[in-house]
Amino acid sequence: MSIETISLSGRKKLVSNKEMTFLERLYLVAIVKGLFITIKHFFRKKATIHYPEQVRERSAVYRGQHMLKRDEQGRENCTACGLCALSCPAEAITMKAAERRPDEKHLYREEKYAEIYEINMLRCIFCGLCEEACPKDAIYLTESKVLVPANYEREDFIFGKDKLVMPLEMAIKNSQLNNAN
Repeated sequence: MSIETISLSGRKKLVSNKEMTFLERLYLVAIVKGLFITIKHFFRKKATIHYPEQVRERSAVYRGQHMLKRDEQGRENCTACGLCALSCPAEAITMKAAERRPDEKHLYREEKYAEIYEINMLRCIFCGLCEEACPKDAIYLTESKVLVPANYEREDFIFGKDKLVMPLEMAIKNSQLNNAN
């Protein structure tokens, strides 16, 4: 068996250097085919939308900006188990766990909490695996239309707990809605 007959992919093709005909050298057939494709696309419906006036409909599985949930008493749900960081395929989530002190019972539900919780939005692919991996239902991706505000500095795209934790008013409103249902 010679090296020329071995094909690992099974898609090996034998290429020949045959001489082109006179019509093939003029490239007229190729030009006419290209013009036909251009004319065909010229009469199709345009895919462009006029953004400020028209808003494109979002998909049912749309995932927006991340948010760390709070319970009805305003305490953070995150227990710094690290499953969200392990499940993130882009490795965008970093966290540091810490022990809760006795005077912080009103801030955290469990003895362990995330002292530092950061998501690098430049790396995040908004796949939602962090949301699925969380056993405490602490992180979720909102339906917000604002994903990440534009900026010039890379440090501004690393969202810490200051940008990720749910506002207290929203947590209270959510608990009232859950109690009403």
